Amino acid sequence: MVDIFSRRRSIRRFQDRPVEPDKLAAIFEAARMAPSWGNLQCWELIVVQAEDVKRTLAGLLSKKNPATRCTESAPVVIAICGNPQRSGYYNNQQVTRYQHWFLYDLGLISQNICLKGCQLGLGTVIVGSFDHQAAERLLEVPAGYELVALIPLGYPDHEPSAPKRREISDFVHYDRFKKT
Repeated sequence: MVDIFSRRRSIRRFQDRPVEPDKLAAIFEAARMAPSWGNLQCWELIVVQAEDVKRTLAGLLSKKNPATRCTESAPVVIAICGNPQRSGYYNNQQVTRYQHWFLYDLGLISQNICLKGCQLGLGTVIVGSFDHQAAERLLEVPAGYELVALIPLGYPDHEPSAPKRREISDFVHYDRFKKT
């Protein structure tokens, strides 16, 4: 049996078929359950379904980005936003080594969205190379929040093969980091 982690792929071509509201609700429930720093849940999601907004977003992707076409054609694009001052901070003081811990939290919610989508027969791809400031203006992201990624979502029209992965022994170290 192939598990959800092995089945999930980055999908960049979708069928012309809407995503049912109950499937979106299930994805949002999976997103809601994502872990976060201090359970502060620094995220906000913008669900883009309007054709003109998706078209404009697609135009903001970097040149030759393979996700440009699917950003425009996917039935749904989920914009992943977060408040950088809400994750990794305590009493307005940074308490983690990394200033942008919110990126970790947004990665967790993005993974939940993608895995739940896969479980429901939907495809996703995480898009990060685009004009973030222009997209924030388009989506009216308020000051204090940052748009980090876009996730086009829909029914896949293809099944790509698995990309090559490193062997476990190449990246798992016991007791100490041992470079081989």
